[in-house]
Amino acid sequence: MKIKNEAMLITYSDSLGNNLEELAIVLDKYLKGVIGGIHLLPFFPSTGDRGFAPSDYTVVDPSFGGWDEIEKLGENYYLMFDFMINHISRESIFFQDFKKHHNQSKYKDMFIRIHEFFPEGRPTQADIDLIYKRKDKAPFQTVEFSDGSSEQVWNTFGEEQIDLDVTKEVVKQFIRDTIKDMASHGCSLIRLDAFAYAIKKLDTNDFFIEPEIWELLDEVRAEAAKYEIELLPEIHEHYAIQMKIAAHDYYVYDFALPMVTLYSLYSGKSERLANWLKISPMKQFTTLDTHDGIGVVDARDLLTDEELNYTSEELYKVGANVKKVYSSANYNNLDIYQINSTYYSALGDNDQSYLMARAIQCFAPGIPQIYYVGLLAGKNDIELLEQTKEGRNINRHYYTLNEIDEQVQRPVVNNLFRLLAFRNTSEAFDLEGSIEIQTPSESEIIIHRKNQDTTVAAVLTANLKTKEFSIYENGNQVLSQ
Repeated sequence: MKIKNEAMLITYSDSLGNNLEELAIVLDKYLKGVIGGIHLLPFFPSTGDRGFAPSDYTVVDPSFGGWDEIEKLGENYYLMFDFMINHISRESIFFQDFKKHHNQSKYKDMFIRIHEFFPEGRPTQADIDLIYKRKDKAPFQTVEFSDGSSEQVWNTFGEEQIDLDVTKEVVKQFIRDTIKDMASHGCSLIRLDAFAYAIKKLDTNDFFIEPEIWELLDEVRAEAAKYEIELLPEIHEHYAIQMKIAAHDYYVYDFALPMVTLYSLYSGKSERLANWLKISPMKQFTTLDTHDGIGVVDARDLLTDEELNYTSEELYKVGANVKKVYSSANYNNLDIYQINSTYYSALGDNDQSYLMARAIQCFAPGIPQIYYVGLLAGKNDIELLEQTKEGRNINRHYYTLNEIDEQVQRPVVNNLFRLLAFRNTSEAFDLEGSIEIQTPSESEIIIHRKNQDTTVAAVLTANLKTKEFSIYENGNQVLSQ
């Protein structure tokens, strides 16, 4: 199924119910018309990072179900799968064969061997300092081989995730095979997780290395195009990089919107939000919340350093049960540039503020993605956080079917469902159409969306200070809060 201009749900296979079968029950019972697509977070066998250390792309983790359940979802929803193009699990058959057979392994070229990458006598501390990384230590690990020897390989994100050498033919074939397999199971869109780290080049910071990164993306796009699959490169960094990717006609993420929207709702000021919506690309997926934290670095220069700091501090002050320690090493936080919280709790568990944030998202350029916790206006899960000591679990609650039955009765969830259903069906949100922004006062914003032939228009009028807003389509009121 091709991508539809309808809201996309982001969920794990075991978070809206216990498995894919129960997820299908929830979709059928409550979410018809509310969402049109599903980003099914990694459902392959994995050895860590909540699915992001896949060991085998050819099967579904049996605890979730099987390909039959996923293909059935694909009959009614466009589907996005994750492809961790930068790395694979150390328990994969490829790396295990390398450990067993070392230089005789047919997979030995799949991995980045440090002694081959750097000239003799390197890496030096200067080399390690140059690498773009989210931790203070070198992204290398020592591997013990069956023949008794040892050497280091590259692992950007940790010991479970071994980096792949995307320049080698054996990896290129692995990429081709994986895309073909995903296509056979109903994939419409591939999210290229951590792709910006995939190119390593001597004497660079090994992050979004040009022009090689474009060569990689173009190779992958050409392969995906054989199966009418689109790509969504995933990158958390300065918004200028997203603009570069958009200029190459790829879908991108709007990871700046969450922080810009929080700033606007905390401060009651419309200027920064208006400026971003005016320049934001239309071929994108918008987010307020994902399976990770709320990104700070993505909004740099759209907000000043002072405004970013203000927003972060207000988040800890206004946010319900949001503490700095939850985004620290004490809770295994991997990324100092993200703050761990549900979006609902970041807004103080306030229904009015939350619905306004979602209204802004629906009127922003692009297609809205909504994380499963956000779909149910979920609060921070302190119990799961403390049980696991994993900061990101504050926003990864496991909902039972009974809980979902209760949550969908809440007025805030009902209104959110209405809002998303309107966004899915109104022709005003044509991605070939137009967007116009007005700021009548410091605290007000008016967003006009029109379809390409201008016969259908939708308008959001919002007061960021009072949190009052109204939505109209061709002059008729659709929703008012």
